[in-house]
Amino acid sequence: MLETTKQPVPSTAELERIQIEYERRKREIPADRYSWIRPVNRLSHSQVWRAAITALAGQGKFPFNDLSALDIGCGMGSWLVEFVQWGASPDRVAGIDLMPYRTAEARRSLPQSDIRTGDASQLPWEDATFDVVSQFGVFTSVLDSEMRRRMAAEMLRVVKPDGVILWYDFAYDNPQNANVRGMKAREVRDLFAGCQISLERITLAPPIARRVVPVSWILALMLEKLPFLRTHLLGTIRK
Repeated sequence: MLETTKQPVPSTAELERIQIEYERRKREIPADRYSWIRPVNRLSHSQVWRAAITALAGQGKFPFNDLSALDIGCGMGSWLVEFVQWGASPDRVAGIDLMPYRTAEARRSLPQSDIRTGDASQLPWEDATFDVVSQFGVFTSVLDSEMRRRMAAEMLRVVKPDGVILWYDFAYDNPQNANVRGMKAREVRDLFAGCQISLERITLAPPIARRVVPVSWILALMLEKLPFLRTHLLGTIRK
């Protein structure tokens, strides 16, 4: 089992690299790239939340009524809002993100929630605080393996003994972006050694989805049934 005590201070260089990369993305990526106005984003998100609900229900953690939830790398709070829609009380929802402009937007959407600015390798919450701790696409933005281990240990530290970690991230490298690195199932199992882990491959490969979805949503769903075209892992992790 992973050690769940407080972790040492993370690499300043790695934190700076991540901040610079996210500032670059904010500056260079079109504002509507991940907007709901794009059909591909609506399909992807709907498939993720469907799979997430199924996985959580299988662990007895859905709906979120009376549950507390933390999303690391919460961004502008889109998944926190989803958690409230899933039944969570806003004052039992928490999030953390490295970028201040993102947490400011998240607080605007969820003023009752506990949203902090900081890095996920040093979570500012007590041990065994949350029923569900989630991450959506955070670990693949971290290239430093030791920092990834600290993040995993911190997630285990703050989740309750009977709680669940919800995992969603891509499994393959992006040849066009050296600032991300995919994580295979074996790497997830290594990070959370000794835990009960259930993972499945979902999400039609984004380059294919961006071409197919605007033409035919049904065709995209059919292609997504082919395992070798799925690029992400979704699942649950328990102590």
